[in-house]
Amino acid sequence: MTPLNRFILMILDGFGIGEMPDAARFGDAGSDTFGNILKQRAVHVPYMQQLGIANIRPLENLERVPDPMGAYGRGATLSNGKDTATGHWEMAGIITETPFPTYPHGFPANFISAFEAAVGRKTMGNYPASGTEIIKELGAEHVTSGKLIVYTSADSVFQIAAHEEVVPLPELYRICEKARSLLQGKDRVGRVIARPFIGSPGSFKRTSNRHDYAVPPPAPTLLDILKEHGLAVPGIGKIPDIYCHMGCTKETHTVSNMDGVDQTLSEMRQAGRGLIFTNLVDTDMLYGHRNDVPGYARALEEFDARLPEIYAAMQETDCLILSSDHGNDPTTPSTDHSREYVPILAYHKQMRRGVDLGTRRSLADIGQTIAENFGLKIKAGQSFLSSLTS
Repeated sequence: MTPLNRFILMILDGFGIGEMPDAARFGDAGSDTFGNILKQRAVHVPYMQQLGIANIRPLENLERVPDPMGAYGRGATLSNGKDTATGHWEMAGIITETPFPTYPHGFPANFISAFEAAVGRKTMGNYPASGTEIIKELGAEHVTSGKLIVYTSADSVFQIAAHEEVVPLPELYRICEKARSLLQGKDRVGRVIARPFIGSPGSFKRTSNRHDYAVPPPAPTLLDILKEHGLAVPGIGKIPDIYCHMGCTKETHTVSNMDGVDQTLSEMRQAGRGLIFTNLVDTDMLYGHRNDVPGYARALEEFDARLPEIYAAMQETDCLILSSDHGNDPTTPSTDHSREYVPILAYHKQMRRGVDLGTRRSLADIGQTIAENFGLKIKAGQSFLSSLTS
């Protein structure tokens, strides 16, 4: 077999496939993002079926195929957490043992006072909330007062929502940078997130100008190691933000899942050796967090319909891996991430069919597989490269 030259790692954000054994400890007993969606409605994903997604475990309303074209399995999160940074970092070799802090009752008054003094604006909100709901509740007052809407969730995030005509984007981004510099020590949250919106009361709408300010990974990741050895690592979607703009050789912003697929295809058409790393966030941001089952199902179907284009763009030595960072079950009362296994589907044009990867102990197995292909090694994970290339 000709050695693999390039990996295309695509993350369907928040796409879980069943609760992990410790889900109850995270408040997620019974969470099963894909399984529970399928119980409520059929989801037409024939190309993921061909890769073997229904062979990972029994799923209602989705039949397993007798001879999948790819490799299939599921990955556990070994880290202590269920957030975006934790999942993505683990894929790249970093196991998070101490979880990032969360604020179920809002951020401490002393931090809020210091933040307001530093940025020159008052705030409102400061409680866990859905982003779309809190701008419905407080957006009109924000427009008239200029106060920043701050909020959090069950995840380790400090989010700042502001109307783009009230707080121009450059100012909002500076405000987020100041928040990031203040949230240190015991308050070192995983991400500060700019959440700009537009519109008028009753019709506010968040824009695609979101920007994440993450904590830098504590050690070199797969991305850093690949880049250090001269390999291309274009990051698409929020990948550069998640890794604090470290390790990517190129950064491409996206406005939707379909734009993310388009940008991935554009990268695939260029020559290069290394890793194309894409995050498709709509499943999580637009549908999981809003408990929108039909929207989530449509997003999966829309992505699945693009897989033939991805296959057609693949070179003989390209390997595609589809996976996720955590669950986000839209059928449960919670609107937050869920502690779930995630699917791992892999395919390249030279591989044997129907490879069962089983249950992987860590998401780091994905990164270790990619590293081993290039003769490298990351801090954690057991490679399954031999299962893809034998």
